[in-house]
Amino acid sequence: MNGITRREREVTDIGEIIKILDKAKVVRIGMVDDGECYIVPMNYGYTMDDGKLTLWVHGSLKGRKLDVIRKNPKVFFELDCDITPFEGDVACRYGVSYSSVMGRGTAVITEDVEEKKHGLSVLMKTQTGKDFTFEDKMTTIVSVIRIDVSDYTAKRRPLPTE
Repeated sequence: MNGITRREREVTDIGEIIKILDKAKVVRIGMVDDGECYIVPMNYGYTMDDGKLTLWVHGSLKGRKLDVIRKNPKVFFELDCDITPFEGDVACRYGVSYSSVMGRGTAVITEDVEEKKHGLSVLMKTQTGKDFTFEDKMTTIVSVIRIDVSDYTAKRRPLPTE
């Protein structure tokens, strides 16, 4: 992915990236629907295996999101946490501190029951910190989308120390 403009804010330590992924609870997924931008905020789950990030989301069995993914599975995502506005002595010193992860990947609507159960378990673990199991029947009432992330970056802007 094209680089980060403010290199001093880049987060490269995988442990710190995982902390951001654990703390944020909503991912915004950007798609392109026949040339028109479309973005959806969603709860998510994730796995990180040897630096390879996979996101999991779920939703209705029908709707625009699924229609768009079927036509164009390329997505962009952004999630953030630690949002804290701060003030300064002049206008240009006001701002917001934050931590964020963003990247791109390919969305796959999962059909396999075991994969759907896995995705739902990952999502619930990320959201609650608890382990859940799902019956086969439960997977029939929701769609589960796996996002195979091709690349991502992370940033942090701390509160000013002055």
